[in-house]
This record gives sequence, C-alpha cells and structure tokens, in this order.
Amino acid sequence: MSTAPSVIVLDVNGTLSDLGPLAEAFTRAGLPATLTRAWFAEVLRDGFALTAAGTNPDFADLAADGLRGLLAETCGPGRYPEQVDSIMAVFRNLPLHPDAAPGLRALGCLAPLVTLSNGAPSVAESLLRRGGIRDELSRLLSVQDAPRWKPAREAYEYAAHRTGHTVGQMLLVAAHPWDIHGAGAAGLRTAWINRTGAAYPSSFARPDIEVPDLVALAGELSGP
Repeated sequence: MSTAPSVIVLDVNGTLSDLGPLAEAFTRAGLPATLTRAWFAEVLRDGFALTAAGTNPDFADLAADGLRGLLAETCGPGRYPEQVDSIMAVFRNLPLHPDAAPGLRALGCLAPLVTLSNGAPSVAESLLRRGGIRDELSRLLSVQDAPRWKPAREAYEYAAHRTGHTVGQMLLVAAHPWDIHGAGAAGLRTAWINRTGAAYPSSFARPDIEVPDLVALAGELSGP
C-alpha cells in the first residue's frame, strides 16, 4: 500500500507517547517496574469490558483505580494518594517516541492528521505541545465524545463523522494490534507501528501495512 489516505488517524498512548518512563515512576512508588505493562493492559481490559456493557468510562479514573489496587496488593491495604498522584502525573507528561515528531511532520505533508484516543484529549494536547508538533494535527479526537471506546466500530465511525470522510478514506495508525483489528473491521485501512519487532498476534486481522516507526510509514505512503 503506497497511496496516501484522505485522513490519517493516530492512536496516542503507546503509539505517539513513550510509556517507558512509567517504569521508574512505579519503582519510586514502591511497585515493581515490571508491573507497568500489566497495569496498562488491565486499564484497557476494564475499559473494553465497561464499554461492551454499555458505559463509556473515563480512562484516568480506571488508571487510578488500577494503581490503587496494585499498591494495596503489593504494599498492604490503603489508598496511597501520593503514589497514585505521582504515577498519574508521569503518565500525563510522557515524552513522544523519538520518531514521532519527524514522522508526523512527514505524514502531515501527505494527508490531514487527527488523533483518536481512548484517553482524554487534554493528554494528547499536552503531549503534542511539549513535543512542538501540535500544529501538525488538525483535530484531537477522544472516545470521551464517542458512543464507545475503541476498538468498537462506533469509535472509528465517530472519527469519520468528525472529519467529514468515510471510514474507507481513513488510515488508522497504532502500535496496538487490538486497535488495528477494530479499525480494520470498521472499514479503515490500517498501519501497525512495530517498534520492537514483535510477532503480530494470529488471532487479530493483519494490518494493511507494518513499519518500524512513523518515519518509515511516511516513506511507505509517499513511495511509488
């Protein structure tokens, strides 16, 4: 696939933002750094479950609840407000992946860029402003304003409605196979950002394109 789409839709958490600094934040709070990935996965799991049951939960509320649970299991009963606040502060101020700024500038020359996150639009806004690339994005969309979280079809259809395009004219870019699968099922073209060289899960529909970073994606879309 080398033809540029009409709109490029980008996931935020883990796709644009680097979750790596959370490991040190976990350690400072008294949690094993290895729990970082499990915590993030549990937040997504709970969000998926709640949205499947008909509610649209707040990402930050789920994240804080998950941290309180981990701290209670690891350190004993308690609410741990300082530790939760310190980890959430790091989460709200994560850096961009090194390829994100140059990649978005290159992608922005090919098509309008928008974000579509299961988190708050303020998190995307802050991330992109700190990275000096807010102006590359025309819209910052969030499932807070959609009927359901990604990977539900309604989330992607919401993005199509807000941008004035059909789902078939859009390309979803994400580092998460569940997001790729959901977008593909909704009719979007998909691009998987595989920075770690991981194997793609066989249970999910494969992406239309796989690249190691956003710069490579821009090259793929602008190629012959």
